Amino acid sequence: MLVIGVAGGIACGKSSVAECFQQLGATVLNADQIGHQVLYEPSVKQKIRENWGEIVFGNGEVDRSALGRIVFDPLKGPSELAKLEQITHPRIGQRISNVLIQLEQENRPAVVLDAPVMFKAGWDRLCDKIVFVHAEKATRQQRVAVRGWLPEELKRRESNQVSLVTKRSRATDVIDNSLSIEETFLQIKDLWRRWRLPEPDSNPS
Repeated sequence: MLVIGVAGGIACGKSSVAECFQQLGATVLNADQIGHQVLYEPSVKQKIRENWGEIVFGNGEVDRSALGRIVFDPLKGPSELAKLEQITHPRIGQRISNVLIQLEQENRPAVVLDAPVMFKAGWDRLCDKIVFVHAEKATRQQRVAVRGWLPEELKRRESNQVSLVTKRSRATDVIDNSLSIEETFLQIKDLWRRWRLPEPDSNPS
């Protein structure tokens, strides 16, 4: 089973690339979704409560919006984010490892790990290939504008991640996702064939 990490800047289209791989037969693991699941763990909730109190809780569960306002605060955010990552990253990493073991036992041909903080958390060590998804800065700014972000917000959030230069240098392959999704898919299909993964019609049902 080939484990493929997908890396890139915010709004570069990592999820779209992961979906293209999925169309070819890969299983997609979304680290953000796993991170959300981790917030329901009693031990994690206790640690969060000890650090930030009831202000980040609602109806007994972590209020991600309230917590996000703290960890992405322009002034104190970086230190608060580091505290949160110390709590959640080991648990997310363990869940990812457990799922990879299970999927390998199921003889899946490939798994895509979509994790924005993959290098920062050290999860790249779980991958056989790492695909860097390139998109022009202007394109990414247009995409985050739809979310209601100003360019400064994109810059601030990316400052909490490993630099794009480092991500690209540590990748085994690069996909240009600045153009149409059809052109992106053709690039991914070419990688799939070069890696000698089974064509979709030959994957077991």
